[in-house]
Amino acid sequence: MRLGKVVKSNSHCDYVVQVDDSMDFIDAPNADDYGFGTFVKLETEDRHWAIGIVYNSQLLNPMFMNTGPRLSSEPDPLFTPDLINETRTLLWTVLVGSLEQENGSPFGVQGIPRVVVPVNTPVSTMTQEEIYHFHLNPERRSQFCYYSHLLRCGGTFSMQLTFQVLQELIDFNLFKGAEERALIVLCKELAWKNTMGVMR
Repeated sequence: MRLGKVVKSNSHCDYVVQVDDSMDFIDAPNADDYGFGTFVKLETEDRHWAIGIVYNSQLLNPMFMNTGPRLSSEPDPLFTPDLINETRTLLWTVLVGSLEQENGSPFGVQGIPRVVVPVNTPVSTMTQEEIYHFHLNPERRSQFCYYSHLLRCGGTFSMQLTFQVLQELIDFNLFKGAEERALIVLCKELAWKNTMGVMR
């Protein structure tokens, strides 16, 4: 489903997405649709640009700390102009690759995308099937090449973000056998590092 649109970038692989609100869209997303660690795709009708993961959020409320003058009584509704809701939800998204096709089979190209995603590019959530294909290489084997990139560029919560992504891939039961065991080993190693980091 559509979440919103790109409004700015902080770096080549760090984009800010403004979430659609009910004033502009009838089927605006709910808070449960864009949580921490959500996989998203940035694409227009004619082009797929990139795959990203939500790593932070910000609530923008211009009325907070507004110290301007206020009316001493309730305004007359007949002479009051329409008030526009200017609150916004912004999502910080780290780009981790893109989806490609070869002989009709989609696969993931993981890493920092080479392209610059334009402003106003629509952003949507990914299905489990799309997430699965993104974690396959052209030989149809599992891959998790953006592991170190996510740890470096996933913001303040990069360790928790990477752990959550690994845990969700395991919970989705997308991979079997040795591939699933490799994800479990990575997840346990990261959990151990988190624990040791807190103890130091």
